[in-house]
Amino acid sequence: MYQHLDIQGQPLPYGVGKVVCVGRSYRDHATELNNPIPSEPLLFIKPASSLVNLSAPLVLPKGLGAIHHEVEVALLIGRRLCHADEAEALAGIVGVGVALDLTLRDVQDKLKAQGHPWERAKAFDGSCPISPFVVPDCVNRLSELEFSLAVNGQLRQVGNTRDLMWPVGLLLTEMSRCFTLNPGDIVLTGTPKGVGELLAKDSLELQLDGQYRFNAVVAG
Repeated sequence: MYQHLDIQGQPLPYGVGKVVCVGRSYRDHATELNNPIPSEPLLFIKPASSLVNLSAPLVLPKGLGAIHHEVEVALLIGRRLCHADEAEALAGIVGVGVALDLTLRDVQDKLKAQGHPWERAKAFDGSCPISPFVVPDCVNRLSELEFSLAVNGQLRQVGNTRDLMWPVGLLLTEMSRCFTLNPGDIVLTGTPKGVGELLAKDSLELQLDGQYRFNAVVAG
């Protein structure tokens, strides 16, 4: 479970908090789902109970329609950020990882059509499988960080943070103006195009920065 998250093999020095997510931060993903392009970051939150370690079998909800993968760069916050400027925000990042924003797509489509919040589709238990965090070179290159997801050996998603509509520092600044980010909070920066359905026994490989590889499997 989420208590076992670590930074390069060392336990986190603080508890895990909320997960702050950004919707439609990659233009090509918004386009593939026929969503309008937002004029400002579209923010939503997953609770700590959404976090599971990628190394454990991923247990998907049953009977709720298609469950889509959305691979994203994850940032671990290590200091309090409230109305932070970009330099302060970037200095608050103490680890970089890769995560899946699992989405009940049929549920989300219904909620969107009704003008309702997305939490039922995005914030369920286990909806945020996440890798260990690495202490970075990556942090120093967040403006051009490549990541990907392959399912059963087939590449499905490839992204690079240079294609974000809002750079990482600006995203964190905007978040910190809406609600304080505390040590142990995690930020997901958004997903590129190529989202698709996950099925029982699927085998996943997530890559970060061309050198870190994390494997996962969907429970049968």
